[in-house]
Amino acid sequence: WQIMIHGESYKPIIAEAARKAATEVYNRIMVTHLLMDKNRPNTVAGAVGFNVRDGTFYVFRARAVIIGAGGASHIYRPRAVGEGMGRTWYAPWSSASAYGLMLPVGTKMTQMENKIVRAR
Repeated sequence: WQIMIHGESYKPIIAEAARKAATEVYNRIMVTHLLMDKNRPNTVAGAVGFNVRDGTFYVFRARAVIIGAGGASHIYRPRAVGEGMGRTWYAPWSSASAYGLMLPVGTKMTQMENKIVRAR
């Protein structure tokens, strides 16, 4: 009743599902800015970005935009000391790219401003 997905095989599983569901798949695109719709206020109409390998510039139009970029990691000093110092369960490469895309255009941010406090 439960399918175990290990970290090393998670990306290929998701990538295969995306290839089957989409007509085109763009890989290694760094989205830098969101585009706002000039006719409908407070509506994101697309995004712009570039290919990190060859520098090709892309402009994407969209009816709906979902940002799955990460929040920020390592903002606060961890409480762990000694060997545990700096070890975290969340991704150390989360550079707050979601904030950098969404805040400049004033989009609604959900499920971002939370902090997990473990009761021990």
